Amino acid sequence: MELIQKYFPDLSDKQLKRFAALQELYTDWNLKINVVSRKDIDELYLRHVLHSLGIAKVMEFRPGSYVLDVGTGGGFPGIPLAILFPETQFILVDSIGKKIKVVHEVVEGLGLNNVTAHHIRVEQLEGKFDFIISRAVARMDAFTHWTKGKIKSKSKHILPNGILYLKGGDLADELADFPKAKIYNLNDFFSEEFFETKKVVFLPNK
Repeated sequence: MELIQKYFPDLSDKQLKRFAALQELYTDWNLKINVVSRKDIDELYLRHVLHSLGIAKVMEFRPGSYVLDVGTGGGFPGIPLAILFPETQFILVDSIGKKIKVVHEVVEGLGLNNVTAHHIRVEQLEGKFDFIISRAVARMDAFTHWTKGKIKSKSKHILPNGILYLKGGDLADELADFPKAKIYNLNDFFSEEFFETKKVVFLPNK
């Protein structure tokens, strides 16, 4: 929790309580349905919560906007961002049902009313969104293929609507066919060694 407050010092009491509740909720549910590795559950706030919030250092989602989290797993990056942006609607999808079960239980445990979760492949999901977020579920060419046609054309944020993708390592080869992609290094925002090679890739819709 100290990590979260270090980089996000203006959180409300309700937000602080929700972030604090994540450890117990995920530890409890992880014993029943494994969605986070044992090593990572001990460093939940560094490796999952703060990592997810790296997107918030690049984009401040506006009230009333819709954000789609593809391949959310146990709820990352969607759930931490939903706590941070309570007036933004987050739609979390994953093709693995047991992971979405955990998401439902965590969302209910936190009392979040701005999150919906669906056991579905993103290609089958209807609707359009302001932003699509994810944490390294596939190479960018595959990801853009899956999510084609799901981003609203009219933008109301500082950045144009598009994809915000948490990735790591050398992305030169993967992004060679995406000249409009912009890379934000998370070690510019967070000093912990874990973030040395971690990035947010922004790919505008057009």
